[in-house]
Amino acid sequence: MSLAAYCVICCRRMGTSTPPPKSSTYWRDISSLFITYEVLALKKSLTLDTQVIEREKMKSYIYVHTVSLDKTENHDTFSTVDIEDHDCAVWLLLRKSRSDDRAARLQAVQEMSEARHWHDYQYRIIAQACDMRTLTGLARSKDSDLRFFLRPPPLPSLKEDSSTEEELRHLLASLPQTDLDECIQCFTALALSESSQSLAAQKGGLWCFGGNGLPYAESFGEVPSATVEMFCLEALVKHSEIPTHCDKIEANGGLQLLQRLYQLHKDCPKVQRNIMRILGNMALNEHLHSTIVRSGWVSILAEAIKSQHVMEASHAARTLANLDRETVPDKYHDGVYVLHPQYRTSQPIKADVLFIHGLMGAAFKTWRQQDNDQDLTEKVSEDETKYTTCWPKSWLARDCPALRIISVEYDTSLSDWRARCPTERKSIAFRSNELLRKLRAAGVGDRPVVWVSHSMGGLLVKKMLLEASKKPEMNTIINNTRGIIFYSVPHHGSHLAEYSVNIRYLLFPSLEVKELSKDSPALKTLQDDFLEFAKDKNFQVLSFVETLPTYIGSMIKLHVVPLDSADLGLGDLIPVDVNHLNICKPKKKDAFLYQRTLQFIRDALAKDLEN
Repeated sequence: MSLAAYCVICCRRMGTSTPPPKSSTYWRDISSLFITYEVLALKKSLTLDTQVIEREKMKSYIYVHTVSLDKTENHDTFSTVDIEDHDCAVWLLLRKSRSDDRAARLQAVQEMSEARHWHDYQYRIIAQACDMRTLTGLARSKDSDLRFFLRPPPLPSLKEDSSTEEELRHLLASLPQTDLDECIQCFTALALSESSQSLAAQKGGLWCFGGNGLPYAESFGEVPSATVEMFCLEALVKHSEIPTHCDKIEANGGLQLLQRLYQLHKDCPKVQRNIMRILGNMALNEHLHSTIVRSGWVSILAEAIKSQHVMEASHAARTLANLDRETVPDKYHDGVYVLHPQYRTSQPIKADVLFIHGLMGAAFKTWRQQDNDQDLTEKVSEDETKYTTCWPKSWLARDCPALRIISVEYDTSLSDWRARCPTERKSIAFRSNELLRKLRAAGVGDRPVVWVSHSMGGLLVKKMLLEASKKPEMNTIINNTRGIIFYSVPHHGSHLAEYSVNIRYLLFPSLEVKELSKDSPALKTLQDDFLEFAKDKNFQVLSFVETLPTYIGSMIKLHVVPLDSADLGLGDLIPVDVNHLNICKPKKKDAFLYQRTLQFIRDALAKDLEN
């Protein structure tokens, strides 16, 4: 009952009663009324609003001005005024995170990431007051609480009568269209010329053998607008490899548009991966770091890097590593992914192990555990001792934590019908130079190296090492190469190439496949040159080869790499009763295939890992 209501009732009760007797009873009732009033009034005045107190605690640091990292500017944004005793530690860590001493800054970030007893508002203090360098460090700290990261700022509204697809096209059209290589021109023209209506018409049954109809073969079954968005994103991936185009993307609102697309396509990993590729390329440009952070991307990346899905985590890890100039001197270009360590670590990294896939392979799926008829559409178990989608990340990283493990990805195809870029004709020589440049930018060669390759990937490794030996700036790669593992590498050619040539009217073999034919002069020259070179450098070599045929599609059964072709002429050659696809996919961690690989890596790097 409210105080006013209580008083009214009491007054009415006294007003309607019989005249008071000539005694002190009446005055006692009046006194009782006013005493009750005073008590209730005092009680109300002492009722505390906890929300008000919380707002009072927050008011002094809700608005925080950004501070330049320029050391010539003397800023001191921290003060002891209005700070309670239990908050001092938080503010002292913030001050320490901006110290001129790099070791002190790193220690501050580590202590923040290890905090487990803070209140929500204390995490918000850090989130609102830390600088870009500290925020990136927290995102790359394995144990960081996600409360350190503010939600991304609200996205600008779309223009009237517009859509994300149209905005994406406008962004693509705003980029320079001259002086581009053929592949970028192809993706750009395709994305700009096609519309949802034309795609829908093509999906209605229009097939054309040649021209622009061919790329749609891989896109059937998707929503037309999403397909157009994929074409635009593929083009933007290529454009984002050019620094000046990254500036245009940022200036024209690309970071916000990509974030909108990322949120709209939460159930489409392929779209999200292409967005991450663009963002990772933009992060190679340090002058864009502050814009990327302010746009709210770090909070999205901090969550993605903790994902159980290796591809999502690895794409986020690449972007964050490119943002983290505090601890990462290397730059990771598109297609170069660090599988371990993906976070900041105090573990000294003493050597590198590089994984190079082959035809139709990929940086992650090539190196998964053998499927064993398991339904891969099921959610991946967190217990990676039972099944892993990437054994180098799950098994090798635990067995050899002092290694940096890198996996490389590049586009390949068996046939020109399935080429991602119809104008793309990349030879082994071209790809090896491209990968060599990217790997050197990632610091490969600064430490001892072991190369692990499958199929055509082994030919790329051989070509890269030969090319590196001719360039003085690449000599560190040669000097630090300790060993090479070849999984079914066709040193002397493959039956796949012969089969493809014989039915070229059906497959139209790609340039990569043509180069694998046994009568290829380039392949013979590569083998002869590398064998002499490897013997001179005393490289340690281990080779595996399949003994079972492989099904290519539902009709073709083929022994892709026979025993004689897998024989480099150097090191051990071990036949394994698996097919070409499974030669690099161990059934389980204690399987011979993995244990022999692990033994070779440990032996090749024994002296380096001991130091």
